[in-house]
Amino acid sequence: MKKLKRNIKRFFIFLVILVGFIYLNNTSLFTRDSNKEPLLLAHRGMAQTFHMEGITGETCTAERIYEPEHPFLENTIASMEAAFEAGADIVEFDVQLTKDGEFAVFHDWALECRTDGKGAGLMPTLDEVMSHFPKQSFLIHIKSNDPNEGVHLSDYLTKFPDSRLKNLSVYGGDKPIASLKDKQPDMHVMSKAMLKSCLLPYIAVGWTGYVPAACENTQLHIPEKYAPYMWGFPNKFLNRMEEANTRVILVAGDGSWSEGFDKKQDLERLPKNYTGGIWTNRIDIIAPILKE
Repeated sequence: MKKLKRNIKRFFIFLVILVGFIYLNNTSLFTRDSNKEPLLLAHRGMAQTFHMEGITGETCTAERIYEPEHPFLENTIASMEAAFEAGADIVEFDVQLTKDGEFAVFHDWALECRTDGKGAGLMPTLDEVMSHFPKQSFLIHIKSNDPNEGVHLSDYLTKFPDSRLKNLSVYGGDKPIASLKDKQPDMHVMSKAMLKSCLLPYIAVGWTGYVPAACENTQLHIPEKYAPYMWGFPNKFLNRMEEANTRVILVAGDGSWSEGFDKKQDLERLPKNYTGGIWTNRIDIIAPILKE
């Protein structure tokens, strides 16, 4: 009986020590606040926003926009200029591979939703965007799951020096991103498969401070709903990912759609002194608030 009591006592002492270690190893309370400003990612540039009720992958969002508060259209050079001028650090845009092997900067699978179907109009090519913005940072979205598109994009990017590629990151379907990463191993990329391969092991053992190899040299889009499950979030988690040369972007909601921190009230949900990336659809609203 005495031996049993000793074993139980030892177990509880071990448990207290373990809990204490986990807490101290992951709390942000004792982490020095960074003087960095949050990184602002303008989704689609300066774009029109729309309601999300009943939205699907086939929804023509141009038909459900709110009453416009500015004159800019997504995925255009003018909207990108306006986003950078408003305070964006990174601008996200979509690419579609055309039949002649060119990348068009355009959101939809077909022209009918946003054009008259007869001409490109304001639709730029990827080459035009890169030429117009020789130094700015972009997040390129491959919308398909065609591995060939990853190969094509990789081939296109080989003409740029490493100094330019450091300002670019790419996300999209599992297959094209895998193809791109295979040919451009140093580029920051992200797909759902890569996100899972990083975050699931991290949730399992990250309490130790261990960062899985899949989390290194990449980009993570963390849905707001799941961020609290990341060991050490926010500061310890951000520091660990930064040491792994990985950028963290916080997306609003549960990650189902491209919800952003678009209103002042949304920013109130961010952790105090948050310095990671922020995904927004309204850079014109969010940037001035954060600069105050």
